[in-house]
Amino acid sequence: MFIKKIGIDLGTANTLVFLPGEGIVVNEPSVVAISLIDNKILAVGNEAKEMMGRTPESITAQRPLKDGVIADYRITEAMLRYFINKVSGSFRLIRPEVMISIPAGVTSTERRAVVDAAVKAGAKTAYVVKEPILAAIGAGIPINSAAGNMIVDIGGGTSEVAIISLGGVVAAHSARVGGNKIDQAIADFIKKKHGLAIGERTAEEIKIAIGSAMPQTKDEYVEVRGRDLIAGLPKTIRVSANEITEAIQDELREIINAIKKVLQETPPELAADVIDKGMILSGGGALLRHLDQLISKTTGVPCYVADEPLLCVAKGTGVALEHLDMYKRTIMMSK
Repeated sequence: MFIKKIGIDLGTANTLVFLPGEGIVVNEPSVVAISLIDNKILAVGNEAKEMMGRTPESITAQRPLKDGVIADYRITEAMLRYFINKVSGSFRLIRPEVMISIPAGVTSTERRAVVDAAVKAGAKTAYVVKEPILAAIGAGIPINSAAGNMIVDIGGGTSEVAIISLGGVVAAHSARVGGNKIDQAIADFIKKKHGLAIGERTAEEIKIAIGSAMPQTKDEYVEVRGRDLIAGLPKTIRVSANEITEAIQDELREIINAIKKVLQETPPELAADVIDKGMILSGGGALLRHLDQLISKTTGVPCYVADEPLLCVAKGTGVALEHLDMYKRTIMMSK
């Protein structure tokens, strides 16, 4: 198969693969299952996520990326190889050019680790691009114009806030808080208040079903199954949407503080542009209900959710790959 270019949104929670001309061809969880006995990789993506919280002692299902950066180099390389092979076949005549998204706040060592992992996984060359820039391109923001555009990309491990003008990042802040921390907060809250132990998958399901950034006048409820910490037996309880809102306040405050920090660092001319146009929310975290209203209310800046926020970064890699020469000068770091 003659696939020359591949765009990868390497996320803490999900990895998306984009092929120019075809669009997003893979959208799977960033999870790898490993056999501890012989250190072999058993499953990657959807299959590995099914195993989370359900494995015997001899198998572990884990996320190789933590807070948007590589926590386990070998497993990340295996995961990248799996995704590259999945779209281009394991037998290739041409090694593809790969573009990968990375958080804006990564160090040069962390950046190098991503490039090295991609090259070892089968890429001819690997470009790494800052996530907010790709999210902005994917959200349809004209990043090369001489005007300030603000993007807030809330992923699984990090929340990236950036002001972009003339194709570059003018002010940015990366907060190590995202969907995973919000899930953990929900699990901790239910443990503390109801004495019920639940896994991260259950916490994520609760967030998707009834999670809201602001209290609601008409409360919603969902049944939650887990293990009673006192009796040690399975138990079902009812949890309300307003309890979940209370549970995630600290995490939301951290995201809002990151937004305020970037707004405080923004040059006055660009700040005027941002107030005029508002900020764009992207990433899976943008799907949390009423989050745009909460941000508008606390910062005084209009806030809008991008179309298909989950896919913005992956779409951005596609646009940047298709116009590689145009973007090469301004945003690339490659090997």
